[in-house]
Amino acid sequence: MQEKTEVRKKIESLRNEIRRHDYMYYVLDQPEISDKEYDGLLHSLKQLEDAHPEFISADSPTQRVSGEPQEGFKTVRHKVNMLSLDNTYNFQELEDWDERIHKGLGAGEKLEYVVELKIDGVSLNLDYEKGELKIGAMRGDGSTGEDVTANTRTIRAIPLKLMADNFPRSIEIRGEVYLDKQELKNINKQREKEGEALFANPRNAASGSLKLLDAKMVAERHLKFFAHSLGALEAKAFGSQWEFLQTIKKWGLPINPNNKLCISLKEVIDYCRGWQDKREKLPYEIDGIVVKVNSLEQQRILGFTLKSPRWAVAYKFPAHQATTEVLKINIQVGRTGVITPVAELRPVECAGVTIKHSTLHNFDEIKRLGLKIGDRVVIERAGEVIPKIVKVVESARKGKESVFHIPTACPACGAKIAKEKEEDVAYRCINPSCPAQLERGLVHFASRTAMDIEGMGESLVEQLVKKKMVSDFADIYFLKKEDLMKLDLFKDKKADNLLTAIENSKRQPLSRLIYALGIRHVGEKAAFVLAREFKTLDNLIQAKREEFDVIYEVGLVMAGSTEEFFRQDSTRKLIRKLKDAGVNTKEEPMKIKKTALSEKTVVFTGELASFSRSEAEQLLRQAGGIPSSSVSQKTDFVVAGDTPGSKYEKAKKLGVKIINEKEFSRLIGERLRDPAQQS
Repeated sequence: MQEKTEVRKKIESLRNEIRRHDYMYYVLDQPEISDKEYDGLLHSLKQLEDAHPEFISADSPTQRVSGEPQEGFKTVRHKVNMLSLDNTYNFQELEDWDERIHKGLGAGEKLEYVVELKIDGVSLNLDYEKGELKIGAMRGDGSTGEDVTANTRTIRAIPLKLMADNFPRSIEIRGEVYLDKQELKNINKQREKEGEALFANPRNAASGSLKLLDAKMVAERHLKFFAHSLGALEAKAFGSQWEFLQTIKKWGLPINPNNKLCISLKEVIDYCRGWQDKREKLPYEIDGIVVKVNSLEQQRILGFTLKSPRWAVAYKFPAHQATTEVLKINIQVGRTGVITPVAELRPVECAGVTIKHSTLHNFDEIKRLGLKIGDRVVIERAGEVIPKIVKVVESARKGKESVFHIPTACPACGAKIAKEKEEDVAYRCINPSCPAQLERGLVHFASRTAMDIEGMGESLVEQLVKKKMVSDFADIYFLKKEDLMKLDLFKDKKADNLLTAIENSKRQPLSRLIYALGIRHVGEKAAFVLAREFKTLDNLIQAKREEFDVIYEVGLVMAGSTEEFFRQDSTRKLIRKLKDAGVNTKEEPMKIKKTALSEKTVVFTGELASFSRSEAEQLLRQAGGIPSSSVSQKTDFVVAGDTPGSKYEKAKKLGVKIINEKEFSRLIGERLRDPAQQS
């Protein structure tokens, strides 16, 4: 009994320490320990809770991400409606609002204002009961919103349990979920790599992230939060907005450090003017300033309209907007095959730049805007953001506007375009020989981990495509020396070396060819699995969906994209040409030897000196081992090269055996190569 009491005390002590470090990091911006030390505390707590599950509680820092993906969100009713703010667009309108406030309160009333940066994010309502977070809900229609509690819990800036002990029994705290500009760039870079439609701005990305059905994916988005408003409150606890903000900061909720208490409207206007000039320096986007009457009693007297509080208003920064006409809607094919509509505009000056085009992101955006060809539209350009259409001026229509129809064929090659899944936003062309995708596809086809054609880099591929020497992957096998000699910087030896590399690539195993073809969702490991299972390219081409279903490593998405890829006439034509060129389309059975790594799961991290990552994994398979991309308790070894990453740190925490490249080579019975002798 005494031992259990000590364990409980140790668990609670660790929880409180972690909460304090969350407060120092997210609220005060004064971290006291490194990320590694923080992760160590979290790991120690998890070990104790795993050993004593009876002490696990919902407000424990280890419970931020838990459970399986949800099927959908239920809705919850807000205890107090989440109203929108009225907007002002110049200082005269702000002065008019201030005049109405004075009239509403009567002569002689002393006024103070709280000014806050208007974060370009998504509103979130936090419902705390007895200091514990019970519900996180989006604004919705103002009276009801989506219950996104599981996703809310992944946001580390939001405390699962309030600090101190002077909080009310029940309170709603409202704020803004947002993404840093750099995080949006990181997300869009990954989405572009995966061929997904890009997020137009941080607000859309934050909203889309909160609505993901898998909390683990939400946690990877690094969402942040600033608290700014009071919702329902069980008992009177504050006299002013400023007191409310300073109090919830002590409870562990982050508030914006740039908030200010002003004693005059002039001070408010100076604040607005100042941030209007320096907003680009912030790591996150803001689109204005929120001005609130400070006294909660004065707020009560002023009350609300049907839509907005009378005691608060938003000053919107002057938008970089202009009005023009949509002349045409063109279709662009991205390097990953994504089909994007682009509006061709009547040239117009906007924010010092002449705008002629605006991306429409996807066909759903055209539908959302209700856009027709010939419409008059409002475009917006802020900072470095691509110009976008924000509104259709329907009142300007003359009846000559025409409805835009989604194309059924790729404008670059005529092949069919389609969504990969019905719920997807993006349409794409899946023709591997599509000229709009050919350049990028050829670089991938020739890369070291694919067909390994040394010398066929980006500059050469660009010339081959530009001079129309190749129209698909197979054409490189029909290039002649006299063709290459017409290209820039090509001489006898360089041409001979390239032709030799092209010829040698014909002998690559089927797994390399499958990967080289660039089938969506099929990476190196998946290509190896498909080659191992089907053995010949013909077998893979003719495979039915049920044959994929029995392969453990192949999911529905990969099976669907592979089947669709080989169903295309253009793909079959390409395969025939590759066969005619003498390219190998078979996978020889792998000779597996018995070694110390047989049936062992191994993860590689860092830069290896003697092998590429794919070569090391292939050697491991030949040694009977199982390559893996993630570290877990089931991992037997981690092979660490130079500058290892997070997998190395995780292996140390989990106690997984870490070996170097030399030890790996010894265990598989392979001699190390001299890096200096590698090409």
